[in-house]
Amino acid sequence: MPFTLIKGTFHIEGYSPDGDSIRFMASDPNLWNELSGRSVKRNARGHAQLRVEAIDTLETHYNSEHQPMAFAKQATDALLAALNITDVVWNENGTRVESANDGTEGYILSRKTDNNGRPIAFLFAGATDEADGSSLFMAPALLQQSINYKQLADGLAYPTYYKGLFHDLRDAMTAATVQARNSNKGLWAVDKTSTGFEVTGLSSITDEHVILPKLFRRLVKYLENGGSVSGFKDYLAESPEPILVLESAHFTNFDSVVRVEGNTVKLTVPPEGMVFLS
Repeated sequence: MPFTLIKGTFHIEGYSPDGDSIRFMASDPNLWNELSGRSVKRNARGHAQLRVEAIDTLETHYNSEHQPMAFAKQATDALLAALNITDVVWNENGTRVESANDGTEGYILSRKTDNNGRPIAFLFAGATDEADGSSLFMAPALLQQSINYKQLADGLAYPTYYKGLFHDLRDAMTAATVQARNSNKGLWAVDKTSTGFEVTGLSSITDEHVILPKLFRRLVKYLENGGSVSGFKDYLAESPEPILVLESAHFTNFDSVVRVEGNTVKLTVPPEGMVFLS
């Protein structure tokens, strides 16, 4: 199935962007109707929140919590720079953009929306000779021009795959991930997702350990009222998240690849080794 090319502009003023979250305004709003899934949700300014395909960067604001800010900020700055957005002024807390030279030209490639009406998209900066609304098949060579791919290649994002991402694109993104990890680029120099990290409270994951953001988000929800990490696997099992473990072609749930020993938590499968099916 081809992707629809949608031209437009990227916007951050008045919003809270991070390394994988930004608003986009389509030059031709009618093109949103070409995407399958729920209708694209837009605000009064005509801006749609994008879900950036296949990557997950460290959280800057999730349930009033954040991950270690050095890498979270680095990923955010890299995204904005790649989109040619400059002169960014944040509020005092660094959670909202007060002003910026945004509205920069670019385009996305998307096939569908998620359950929240967000276009699931690959992001590209600048102009293209392709016509607005074109249907394109994305080869790995085109993928490598996307900002999604660049965030992975620079070690600023984790791969997080969902059902529907074509296997050749997933393989190319995995190759970029493995190369970045082997070179200790960016967050991979300090990542603790698969080696294990001790959790003695929320500060362990907000200020100390760099881990897969999806795992961080689940831990935040579990630990938000305090307590021990010992029951975390049971907590995950109560709300099963189906996954496919790629190496073994095994269908299971996310809790099955999480190990908790004492206060230490880790994933037994690398982030690029699973596909989330929900």
